[in-house]
Amino acid sequence: MNKVTKGFILPSAAFTIKRSQIKFYQYSEKQPEPGDVVYGVVSRIGRHSSLENASGRIHMIHDGTKAIFVFGNRYAPDFYEGLIPDQMLDEVDLLARSGMIGVVITKNSLIKDPTKVRILGYVCDQEGKILNTRDFPLIKPRNKAKTHPRAKMILICGTSMNSGKSMAAAACCWALTSLGHKVRAAKVTGTASLKDILLMNDAGARPYADFTHLGYPSTYLLEQDQLLGIFNQLDLKYANNPKNFWVVEIADGLIQRETAMLLSSAEVTSRIHKLIFCANDAFGAIGGLSILREKFGLTADLLSGLCSCSPLHVRELTAFTDIPVFNSAEPKISKLAGTLLGANKRSKTRACAAAGFPKVSALAEKGV
Repeated sequence: MNKVTKGFILPSAAFTIKRSQIKFYQYSEKQPEPGDVVYGVVSRIGRHSSLENASGRIHMIHDGTKAIFVFGNRYAPDFYEGLIPDQMLDEVDLLARSGMIGVVITKNSLIKDPTKVRILGYVCDQEGKILNTRDFPLIKPRNKAKTHPRAKMILICGTSMNSGKSMAAAACCWALTSLGHKVRAAKVTGTASLKDILLMNDAGARPYADFTHLGYPSTYLLEQDQLLGIFNQLDLKYANNPKNFWVVEIADGLIQRETAMLLSSAEVTSRIHKLIFCANDAFGAIGGLSILREKFGLTADLLSGLCSCSPLHVRELTAFTDIPVFNSAEPKISKLAGTLLGANKRSKTRACAAAGFPKVSALAEKGV
């Protein structure tokens, strides 16, 4: 084994690993697995020229920068689809600023080629066991049943990545905390990045967490039981007090694999107090509402996202639906909080749908 020299960057994809645990590395041809930790050196700067550490600080990187990296899969239509290679390679791609690595399979044509990382070896302990982020969860697994009632869950989903979900989640956190309510926040799926949950924390949510706290560098290609395990462990940790609110963001869009798995599960949908749907534009919002209703049997309580910032998009939306829209960039705090605090009518809506009665909304009336 070789000693890891001082001066390396420890990125946020390795959130559960302490710097004191990074001591040794050795080369091995073992097939990489999600969460495997490696020591490497930046060999060529491409799209990513920085790394985010576990405190959210952004480090500029250069050819020759040494850092810790973590194998994981990424789904990002605006950037890359990247997968863990089926064998150890000498050089891999930097898939995200959080330090997650793999091999780019597809990429957005508007994005530069990925930054390259040369692998020096797996990080291991004194006995030679390879460190894996999943072996060091910061939230200890709980097998106990959930108590009821629970904290009211505000669920935010959308049409795609970068549709304004995190901005809407932060607005909800600020609206509720400004009125004195205690808010916890979580991001259940996605790729390791502290930006979104730190945004919710800045808006008053505390404590806050995401899947990296459980040792997962990403959630792409996880099985449904693993996804539900993440959701339920975060629920058990942060949403036990019925007086509190739990703001939860799901990454990517409705037709993305993991998002669809969660929204298809009664374990998730039964927890919804208010559902907020975000979109880039009015047309995306209209299509998304239709998919929500037809595929998942869900109706949004509020619309937001990037489209909410444009009066023209909002005007277009009002011709198709009577679901309220709130501008997440300039939210009217008291009005937003009033809606979030309102009674949950979801069970009544579902009962009507099951009985064959039409939903009371302009969208349904128009058959959109």
